[in-house]
Amino acid sequence: MTDICYPSCEQPQTRRGQERRLALLICATDLFLERGYDAVSLDDIVNHAGGSKTSIYKYFGNKEGLFTAICDYRREVFFKGVCVPYIPEKIDLKNYLNQTLIRFYQHIIQPENIAFMRMFTEQSQKDMQLAHYFYDQCALNIQNTIAFALEHAHQNQNIFCSNPQFSATMYFGILRDVEWRILMGLNMPANDTEIFDYIYYSVDLFLKAHQNPGPVATL
Repeated sequence: MTDICYPSCEQPQTRRGQERRLALLICATDLFLERGYDAVSLDDIVNHAGGSKTSIYKYFGNKEGLFTAICDYRREVFFKGVCVPYIPEKIDLKNYLNQTLIRFYQHIIQPENIAFMRMFTEQSQKDMQLAHYFYDQCALNIQNTIAFALEHAHQNQNIFCSNPQFSATMYFGILRDVEWRILMGLNMPANDTEIFDYIYYSVDLFLKAHQNPGPVATL
C-alpha cells in the first residue's frame, strides 16, 4: 500500500455526509470480510453502498485510506465499549482491571472481530506504515489508558508502580495466549467460566506484585 490517506482527508460537514461516509465504511468492511481485501474494488463498494467513487476519494483518498478509516472506526468502537477511562470514584482498581479484561475477551471472541483482526494482520504485513499507524493509535492508547489507572493508584499509595507503562504492557499480556489461540482457530474452553477464573486469578497476582510496601521501619 502507498499514499495512505489518514484522517486528514475531508470530513463531512452535514449529517447526510456523515451518514454517507459511515455507510461506505460499513459496506466496505462487509465486502472485505466476505471476499478479502485484495478481491474488492472501489467499484464493488459503490455498487453495494450506492453513490459514486467521488465520495471515497473525497472522504478517504483511496482504497488504502478507506481501510485505514475502517480501522479507526473500529478502534473508536473498541474504546467506547471495552477500554473505558478509569474513574476511581465509581470503581475500585481491582474491579476495573478485571472488567476491562473481561470486556476485551468478549470483544475478541466475536466472529466478525476475529475475521477483521486476521485480515488486518495480513494487510499490515504488506505495509509497515499502516502497522505503525494503527499500533500508535490503538495499542499504545490502550496501554496508556491502563497506565493512567496504575499511575493514579500509585500516586494515591494504593499500589506501588514505579513504571506504569511497563506494568500496563504486562497486564495486557494476561490475555495474550488466549488472543493468539482465538486468532489461530485453536480450541477454546466450552464456556467462559474458565477464562473468567483465569482473569481473576491473574489480576490478583498482578496486584500482589504491585503491593505498596508501606513505610520502611527505622532502627
